[in-house]
Amino acid sequence: MRITGGTARGCRLTGPKRNNHSIRPTSDRVREAIFNILGDRITGATVLDLFAGTGSFGLEALSRGAKSVVFVDNAPAALEIIGHNLRSGFTQPAARIFQFDLTWDKSLQTLHRQLSEGYRFSLIFLDPPYEKKLAEKLLKMVQRSGLPADKAIIIAEERQNQNLPAEIEQLQLSDRRRYGETGLWFYTFFT
Repeated sequence: MRITGGTARGCRLTGPKRNNHSIRPTSDRVREAIFNILGDRITGATVLDLFAGTGSFGLEALSRGAKSVVFVDNAPAALEIIGHNLRSGFTQPAARIFQFDLTWDKSLQTLHRQLSEGYRFSLIFLDPPYEKKLAEKLLKMVQRSGLPADKAIIIAEERQNQNLPAEIEQLQLSDRRRYGETGLWFYTFFT
């Protein structure tokens, strides 16, 4: 696993131990495709990486010019890996790490209260465990949380054979891509 672009391009990332199957990093190929689709929108973005795992998505965003990243995961092993990858690849990154159980309905509202007043994210990535089919529930939680900025891009990663709706309240599906077993849904948030 490595960072595929930006100032830290080629930097190797620490991944989960071989016996830890609860952390499933987004592949380099899929991450590179996402950032090619996003293009210049990543520069200056405020990024929220949910179910961050190794932190590869948020780290890639920092490398490519994001203003700041907030990483959220519940697993202590994931939080340790994210911290290690931040320290080894970046000097004084604009990043924060939070531990939350994102399956809890009030987790994102609680996160919103812990951030600075008025803090909003222009890019949100969520990569819940595939086998739990949580993506639609989390998309609803995100759009109701007060965390996305107007016209924020919310990307959901899930098994490609899942059916996520074209519209979820204030979220409008703008793109969908498939990479092997991985499906990506790009939503835009409208206030």
